[in-house]
Amino acid sequence: MESQNNEENVASNLLKAQSHVWNHIFNFINSMSLKCVVDLGIPDIIHNHGKPMPISKLISSLPIHPSKKPCIHRLMRIMTHSGFFSQQNIAANEPEIEYMLTDASRLLLKDNPMSVTPFVYAMLDPVMMNPWHQFSMWLKNDDTTSFETTHGMLLWEYAACDSKFNNLFNESMANDAQLVSNLLVEKCKGVFNEFESLVDVGGGTGTMAKTFAKSFPQMECIVFDLPHVVDGLQGSENLSYVGGDMFKEIPPTDAILLKWILHDWNDEECVKILKNCKDAISKKGKEGKVVIIDMVLDCEKGDNNESVETKLFFDMLMMVTLTGKERTKKEWVKLISSAGFCDYKITPILGLRAVIEIYTPKI
Repeated sequence: MESQNNEENVASNLLKAQSHVWNHIFNFINSMSLKCVVDLGIPDIIHNHGKPMPISKLISSLPIHPSKKPCIHRLMRIMTHSGFFSQQNIAANEPEIEYMLTDASRLLLKDNPMSVTPFVYAMLDPVMMNPWHQFSMWLKNDDTTSFETTHGMLLWEYAACDSKFNNLFNESMANDAQLVSNLLVEKCKGVFNEFESLVDVGGGTGTMAKTFAKSFPQMECIVFDLPHVVDGLQGSENLSYVGGDMFKEIPPTDAILLKWILHDWNDEECVKILKNCKDAISKKGKEGKVVIIDMVLDCEKGDNNESVETKLFFDMLMMVTLTGKERTKKEWVKLISSAGFCDYKITPILGLRAVIEIYTPKI
C-alpha cells in the first residue's frame, strides 16, 4: 500500500512539474495577448462606451474579419484572468458577458498622459525581443550585451540611428515620468524645496523637469541628456535643455535627479556617473543631494510574489539589453560609498521603485 502511495506521489509531482514547465514556456502568451488588445484598441473602445460593454457590441466595434469573431471571447477570457478587465453577466438569466476596465487597463488608454501603451510597444517590439533569442549565444561570446550580439551595436547607438524606435522609447519614458513626477511632488515635496537648481540627468524630453519647474518656480531646472534626445526641444522661464554626456561632465547644480538611470549601467559606470554628480554639486560650493529613483530588490519585506518576479524580470532585461542590473540595498550602499558620498536614505514609496537620497559631504 505504501509503495502504491509513493508511486502516486511521484506521478502527481511529475504532472505538477510538467504543468510548471508548460506555464513558463507559454508565459509569452500573456505579453502577446496584451499587445493584441492594445493593437485593437479594446481598452479605449470599452472606455468610450461609458458603461459595461457587452461582448456582442465589443465584437461589432472591432476591425476584425467576420470569421474571427469567436476569437474575441477567448482573447478577453485570458486578459480578464490576467486582471486587465473585469466581467459580469448582463442579467441572471442572460448568458452574455459585459466587460469593464480595471486599473491596469486604464493605464492602457491612449489619451492617458500616464499611459503605458508606448512601453508595451517599445518592450515588445522585435528590436527588443530578438536579443532574447540570442541570450545563450551571448553568454558564450565577449559581446557587451545580447542586444549587441543581435543588432551589432549597443542599445543607445541603435536608438540614435532609428528615429521610430527612439521616439517610441522616449515616449514610453515620458509617460512613466508623468506618473512618477506627480507622485514625487505630492509625497516628497520636502526633498526638493530647499534647492535653487536641479539637473535631471537622462531626463529625456523633460516630462519630469516640467513638473518640477511648475511646482518649484524658484528652482532652475535643467534637462540633461544626449544631444539627439534634446535636439530641438524648447525650454521655458525656469526650464532649459542641455545636450551632453553624463560620463564626461554634468552641469553645476544644487541637486541632481537620476530617474531609472543607474540600473542601465554596471557598477564601474555607475560610480563614474555618481562621481560626476558629486563634482557638479561641489562646483556650486554648497551641500547638495542626488535623488535616485530605482528599484531596490530587497527593499520591501512584504513584496508579493508578482512584485518580486517583476523586479527580477527587470534585472534580466538589464542584463540582456544593457550593461546594468537591479540592485539590493547592500549593492546600492556599496555604490554610494564608492562614489564618495557620506550618507543616504531609502524610501520605498513609488511602487516597485524607491526614492534613494544621497548626500554630498559638508563643504
